[in-house]
Amino acid sequence: MHTSFTRTRLRSWFLGFTVALLGASFVAMPNAAEAAKSQASTKKRAKKPSKAELKRIAAQRAARAAALARARQEAKEAALHSQRASLHAGAQPVVDESLQLISNIVLVEHQRTGAHVVEKNVDTPVAIASITKLMTAMVTLDAKQDLLDALTISDDDIDTEKGSRSRLTVGTVHARATFLQLALMSSENRAASALARGFPGGRAAFVEAMNAKAKLIGMERARFVDSTGLSSQNVASASDLAKLVRAAYEYPLIRRYSTADGLQVETGGKMRNYVNTNRLTQTEGWNIGLSKTGFINEAGRCLVMQTYVEGQPLIFVL
Repeated sequence: MHTSFTRTRLRSWFLGFTVALLGASFVAMPNAAEAAKSQASTKKRAKKPSKAELKRIAAQRAARAAALARARQEAKEAALHSQRASLHAGAQPVVDESLQLISNIVLVEHQRTGAHVVEKNVDTPVAIASITKLMTAMVTLDAKQDLLDALTISDDDIDTEKGSRSRLTVGTVHARATFLQLALMSSENRAASALARGFPGGRAAFVEAMNAKAKLIGMERARFVDSTGLSSQNVASASDLAKLVRAAYEYPLIRRYSTADGLQVETGGKMRNYVNTNRLTQTEGWNIGLSKTGFINEAGRCLVMQTYVEGQPLIFVL
């Protein structure tokens, strides 16, 4: 087991962002004060600072930077010491209030070991919104239908559950692969609907296959009634969703499509740009291997993803 990564280390990782941000302020604030002092002194003496004074100011800044670096290193060492003590004591993952977790349900799981780094209400089944589309993608790919086959958006793909809008107009024709990417990357509901409608046996057979797949991968509290996630009856627990992410990660195409930056698609006689609903996929410093967002009122804002933190592969369910 990779015991070198625990909730304490995760806390340290979150803290690192804060330290970095505050550190910039700590450096900038004295410099601003010095500048004001220097300006006042210059105005008073009506002459520029001497070379000796400039040298002294530069030395003070260097000393402050060195002190900040030492403070960061000491904080890191303290976190590691606390981590070792926690491991020695055999501490179990619990919710740490210092993480300020707003989500009602949280699971951070080590992808290789299955160990829970952080957990909160992980066995409670709730509506999962468009996280559903990861299951939609797996069922689509499991059927081994030709990804270059053309599918057409029809009136049957219009959302009557929530009345949500779509930029894919009725009559839009694209390859199954295009609709699959739009469903995963941009959470396009009409694309996900068309995938189910084009399944052998239609939507009813597709939903049956979704629930069979859920059972196969061990999603004990999951239930699916549609391919989009617009229905609040699509439910699962955080533990279930970690299994969903783990299974979906085994599909290279799901990894690629769910983390793609964007795609230009013709619909309604116009070229439209679609982007990833998870902005972290385009944020420097994040190495995200799989991602899916979701939202309906009953579920709130949802996010599942696989990423690396300090070299460790983690599954996030929020």
